[in-house]
Amino acid sequence: MDVIAEMERHKLMPVLRIDRKSDVRPLMRALCEGGLPAAEVTFRTDCGAAALEAARREFPEMLIGAGTVICEEQARRAYDCGAMFIVGPGWSDEVAAFCTARGLAYIPGCVTPTEVMRAVNAGFSAVKFFPASAFGGLKTIRALSAPFPGVRFMPTGGVGEDNLAEYLREKSVFACGGSWMVPPRDVAEGNFDKVVSLVKKACAIAAQA
Repeated sequence: MDVIAEMERHKLMPVLRIDRKSDVRPLMRALCEGGLPAAEVTFRTDCGAAALEAARREFPEMLIGAGTVICEEQARRAYDCGAMFIVGPGWSDEVAAFCTARGLAYIPGCVTPTEVMRAVNAGFSAVKFFPASAFGGLKTIRALSAPFPGVRFMPTGGVGEDNLAEYLREKSVFACGGSWMVPPRDVAEGNFDKVVSLVKKACAIAAQA
């Protein structure tokens, strides 16, 4: 599977913080019901690996990977749990090497020309632009696209309903990531109907972009 092409088809990548394994099934169902069978399960919590493994086992039809992966040990755990892709908040030589050796899609965080050059030189053309709002948003993405026309960006951090369409209309943006569709508080409180509603709204915006 061409993971980047699948992400581009969906246009959206919900970033999930899961603290309880019991939330995996209703949360994944909510994403699918909302029309977005994709998820980036972050490794920010002790439950991250177990949640990822459960999601991949119970929802094999979904595009599911690991996020906030910052070292080879986490990448290995994610791979062993069945991750279809790895997303990092920044660049990691060891994670890049691990993913390349296994043919696993790696989307590193890159916000400076130097970081983008490292990704390109290592053979990666799709990167995460994070935190997007703090590093200039579309203005910076457009500036980086000039010297790196072959690089595609997934802005995350500060992306939401108010600016999603503008980001997605940018030709160098292949998808947008974020947690606004899956608010941690609503997940914790079991408000999965609200997640369905937020995902549907995001998908509607993406379809018109």
